[in-house]
Amino acid sequence: MSLVETSSIDCVHQRLDRLSSKRKLDDYSSTADDDFSDLVSFRMRKFDQNAFVSCNSPPDSHLERHRVVDARSCPSSCSAESARPDSRLQFFVRMISEGNTLVIHANSDDTVESLHHRIQSITGIPVMEQRLIYRGKQLQWEQSLAECSIQNDAGLQLVGRMRSTEHPAAWRVASEMVSTICRLCRGETFRPLKNIKSQLLEFLMLTPKDDTESAAGYLQVFMSSSAPSALVMLYMSPTKSNKETADDTIRQFLNSSRNLLPKSVQIQCVPIVLEFCKLLSRTDDEDPLYLTCRSTLGSLVENVGVVRASRYCHNSKTLIVVKEILPFVSELASSLSKSLISSMESAGSTGNSLNDGRNLIAGHTLANDVRDFTAFLHPVRSVIMEQVSFHGPISIPLGERGSTNPWYGEEIEFLHGIFIDLMTKMDGCLHKMEQCLAGEGGVDHQTVWPQYLAVLKELNSISKLYHGAEEEFWTFMRRRKIAVCSLMIRYAKRSDDHSWLLEHKDVTDFESRRHLAMMMFPEVKEDYEELHEMLIDRSQLLAESFEYIARAERESLHGGLFMEFKNEEATGPGVLREWFFLVCQEIFNPQNALFVACPNDRRRFFPNPASEVDPMHLQYFRFSGRVIALALMHKVQVGVVFDRVFFLQLAGMDISLEDIQDADPLLYTSCKQILDMDAEFMDSDALGLTFVREIEELGSRRVVELCPGGKNIIVNSKNRDEYVYLLIRHRFVTSTSEQVAQFAGGFADILCNQKLQKFFFQSLELEDLDWMLYGSESAICVDDWKAHTEYNGYKETDPQIFWFWKVCACKISYLFYFEGY
Repeated sequence: MSLVETSSIDCVHQRLDRLSSKRKLDDYSSTADDDFSDLVSFRMRKFDQNAFVSCNSPPDSHLERHRVVDARSCPSSCSAESARPDSRLQFFVRMISEGNTLVIHANSDDTVESLHHRIQSITGIPVMEQRLIYRGKQLQWEQSLAECSIQNDAGLQLVGRMRSTEHPAAWRVASEMVSTICRLCRGETFRPLKNIKSQLLEFLMLTPKDDTESAAGYLQVFMSSSAPSALVMLYMSPTKSNKETADDTIRQFLNSSRNLLPKSVQIQCVPIVLEFCKLLSRTDDEDPLYLTCRSTLGSLVENVGVVRASRYCHNSKTLIVVKEILPFVSELASSLSKSLISSMESAGSTGNSLNDGRNLIAGHTLANDVRDFTAFLHPVRSVIMEQVSFHGPISIPLGERGSTNPWYGEEIEFLHGIFIDLMTKMDGCLHKMEQCLAGEGGVDHQTVWPQYLAVLKELNSISKLYHGAEEEFWTFMRRRKIAVCSLMIRYAKRSDDHSWLLEHKDVTDFESRRHLAMMMFPEVKEDYEELHEMLIDRSQLLAESFEYIARAERESLHGGLFMEFKNEEATGPGVLREWFFLVCQEIFNPQNALFVACPNDRRRFFPNPASEVDPMHLQYFRFSGRVIALALMHKVQVGVVFDRVFFLQLAGMDISLEDIQDADPLLYTSCKQILDMDAEFMDSDALGLTFVREIEELGSRRVVELCPGGKNIIVNSKNRDEYVYLLIRHRFVTSTSEQVAQFAGGFADILCNQKLQKFFFQSLELEDLDWMLYGSESAICVDDWKAHTEYNGYKETDPQIFWFWKVCACKISYLFYFEGY
């Protein structure tokens, strides 16, 4: 049930005694009934006006013991359409355990069932939980009052339906806790055997940890006993000690349920936390306890099934419905919108301690709202996506009655409105951010800006639901490219998912793409206890490096590397950079037959199809992949770059004719000529081509069919495109598939997540990787370096500094020893 308005809360201390609507009679003692009268008035629906007729009466008023109910106060289904004066009855219904007495006016031909419904409308006790006793007999639903011989001033007894319970211990603890709360609310002075927090802890300890179904039954007892309503009633008490006790107890439930219960059982707590949120939201949506409950609920709903209506909730995993989530999404979206407006308005403020403090608070608030908004939005978006996945993006407006998605019309339009509002606000925020970055006034809002990426990510997810929204979103992102790139470089974290950004390279630049790609590597650690140590003989550089790197466990390479050459004293980053450079030169040395250099650009390499001359070639390819990945991870430029063919293979992408231009200029030219030749000339078979490829290896020549029966298929004008495609595929894919697979596997060994290997290369342009592995070919200005150098322990005029700059000017090519990228 929902929380009532303030008028009903004022009735808490009146004696409106009745049994909890779902409580089972045999679980209560007769003395407990009075304790629940307070709780009932607190939980009563606000439209049950008859339930509160005694609220404003003096304590000695007759209305405190009797409530007169006429048929007009009941639902129309329970009222007689036309009452004859001679058939009117007035009788009494005594509540359970010497509680209040109801004075009922009814017609003699009314049924017992209608009387049960009338009692439910007054007390809130479900019909199925009621029994009416008259003259020692239970009244049957289908009987009329006349058939039951009920006369004026008759006395009926309302009792609970006798049922057993599966969890008597849980009911006992919950009942004791609720009874204690009610006594505290009435202001009684007593010393309970256990305080409320201890009772709650006892209840949670009773909850089974290894049986989800049984645990659900225990937690249902907590709801059925009205414990959440009782705790909130105590929290709203004007007595400070009561309020603090309730605050501590509710927070204890939120924390203990997560610490004491396994995740499978935590999910069963969702209805309870949802009830806390509903009750507390009626007081103040900025109440700290409400905000804590809302955050806890958000962290739970991501793992709970969500449906549109409660009638679908027969599945135990489906515990909440969309309608119960939407108010929180709306509330958080509104809060986000206000926070974004606030960040725009304060962007031009000058930096001082007061503003810094406000920005810190604003950043913390925004971070919490973004986290909760993301959590609540996920199930709502999933439900809509599941419903419309077969129809494609949704067109807005839907039209009358939800158009093609009538079941989700309200939710769809609701979410679209949030999307438009937040995207508009983010456009303004990023515009202000660009002004700050350009030095046009204002301060750097380090506390607020970090949350912008998370908001943008959610907007991107929502945009996929609506026709035209995705293009609208990315148009806005391209317009704010400067701010977006700055956000990536400043605030992207390894724990975040950046794939949605890297899939759209037109909103990124080299620096941002490189930064996000580097987030796929583990962070380099300087902890000497976790360093992978290497002692290598220069004369056995490749062989010994292979043993250290290829034989190591992948996890041991995720930390730092300590490199030392035999018989040399030098150590440190400079030695490590030199080792990377030298070993890569050996790996890509054509004499080692692992890689082939491009004829027109000797810096570029691709795998050698004939590498199998070395029986260990595949192991060396995996070793090569590890070394290149480690060089990137340690930000060392190694003086080699990949050919486009090799780059595309690592990215898992197809290779076209234009892609092979550098790798094999002769094959490229020949294929171009075949495609450009006159059709009649091709059909004349003047070239004598068939679907085969001649391969020369180690002085011998062999013929390989490009397709089954290829030696009998003549190349003509109609199939020449397919011939060129198969020829290129065999030359650069089929013949080196094992080598590429091993290199890719070695590269993946160094990534945080091995599954990201292809995506790493897909997220970059070839030119990006060139810069990362080789660097810029532009000349280095030593004078510029001098102007931006800070000296620690030396002065610019010291002889050692003079000698240093002299060496730099003479041997600029060796500066990789000192500098990474």
